[in-house]
Amino acid sequence: MPIAPNQFMSRSEFIALMAMMFATIAFSIDAMLPAIPQIAEDIADGNTAHAAWVLTSFVAGMGLGTFFSGPLSDAFGRKPIVYAGASVYIAAAAAAWATSSLEWILIARFVQGLGASGPRVVSIAIVRDLFSGREMARIMSIAMTIFILVPAIAPAMGALIINSYGWRAIFAAFIVFSLISVLWVGVRLNEPLATTDRRPIRVSLMISALKEMLTHKTVRISILMQTIMLAMLFTTLTMIQPIYDQIYNRPDSFPFWFGTVALFSGASSLLNAFIVTRFGMHKVITWSITIQVAIGAIILTTMSTIPSDGFYLFVFWQFCLFAQAGLTIGNLNAIAMEPMGHIAGMAASVIGAISTIGAALIASPTSLLMTDTPRPLIAIVLILGICAVLLMRRMNQLKGAS
Repeated sequence: MPIAPNQFMSRSEFIALMAMMFATIAFSIDAMLPAIPQIAEDIADGNTAHAAWVLTSFVAGMGLGTFFSGPLSDAFGRKPIVYAGASVYIAAAAAAWATSSLEWILIARFVQGLGASGPRVVSIAIVRDLFSGREMARIMSIAMTIFILVPAIAPAMGALIINSYGWRAIFAAFIVFSLISVLWVGVRLNEPLATTDRRPIRVSLMISALKEMLTHKTVRISILMQTIMLAMLFTTLTMIQPIYDQIYNRPDSFPFWFGTVALFSGASSLLNAFIVTRFGMHKVITWSITIQVAIGAIILTTMSTIPSDGFYLFVFWQFCLFAQAGLTIGNLNAIAMEPMGHIAGMAASVIGAISTIGAALIASPTSLLMTDTPRPLIAIVLILGICAVLLMRRMNQLKGAS
């Protein structure tokens, strides 16, 4: 059955397409993780922290590009912005593949992030164009379940490509991935935003939409919480490979452990798709964050007292963090987008840009806290989690008062 009168694809195909568009970001980040040691050795004077900037530069570009993708898609339609973003992404990936300078690779990765913001923002706006409320949250959760499979296999795929063709070949894989998704959009998806519903790019309209979003208390809190949730993930991704390599001496098995954790924690998104329609988004988010904070506090305390290296405790903590993300981020996005359907593109841009840039600013300095234990990382995530619990309590109070 078609998802909408003007669409021909089934709901299953639509979810798969949206998941692949979401996955552009995950693949662009996670497939680079196994390359960091070689990048450090080849062009970063052995400095792993500097090599890891290939992740933060991409995230920074994505955050900046997110400001523009939504309003442009509101004005010109969803599909043209997907095409434009994919073109920039592919060109930047080709430039990164061709250069031998860390500085120019970082610039290319920043531009690649700008291009990746198009599919990321537009995919969320498309879901809001066609669905609303808990059904939108359900669609987002199922799509994120498939999306989680990418982090599960991306490091292993990256390691395979690196071992076979060298780390630069990762950029060729990015090009192929983007080409497949943009061709799928072009062939199978009809433009979901009618011409009559488009909003011209006018500064006054953009300021009005921004003011509407930031003065809506629930939307504002949801954006802050998404920033915190993403900061937890970005902080972990920045430090995860060095932790496996330098603390636990498991660089070769890193793709296996990372993939296993991501694969099993991906079930949380699928679980959310089934329970969110019964319990509601607010309850699921509250339960998930509270449990994650409790587990993080217990593990941090245990690691401070046990004599062993705590590797399996760290893996369990990593699993809990990823599972919590699957139960919260999609729901938070749905809560923020629900009252903003009339400005879906602009809303997706503002939400994505603020949360991504804010999370990157929080995560970027964390590599400086690297020690011979993962406790600093766990402590940072615990503090962020406590902040999220307090914000969620405030959001629940607003819901009860309305």
